[in-house]
Amino acid sequence: MKGRINNKLGEIRINPEVIAKYAGITAVECFGIVGMAAVSMKDGLVKLLKRESLTHGINVDIEENHIILDFHVIVAYGVSISAVADNLIENVKYKVEEFTGMEVDKINIFVEGVRVID
Repeated sequence: MKGRINNKLGEIRINPEVIAKYAGITAVECFGIVGMAAVSMKDGLVKLLKRESLTHGINVDIEENHIILDFHVIVAYGVSISAVADNLIENVKYKVEEFTGMEVDKINIFVEGVRVID
């Protein structure tokens, strides 16, 4: 479902794919996030996504102009997962709400792997 905002000039519809892309770009800028992950249900394998396909690691649900985001991420080895998750939630919530004008109700983070970064 698309997000809808009504104003005096008309209606604005935001595609969930746009929100996912913006949230993904914001997420990979956060400290401790190596990237988004794609999980193969068939094999149980986790694959690090390239910057062009960030939206595959993010699910966006919009219900009555309230956004719920699910992130599948790979974190850097040696960092506090709770600190990285808190930072991710804070940054994404602020930037997505500022970008869309809609409220972010919930952000779920699924840590799919850990990578050593050079």
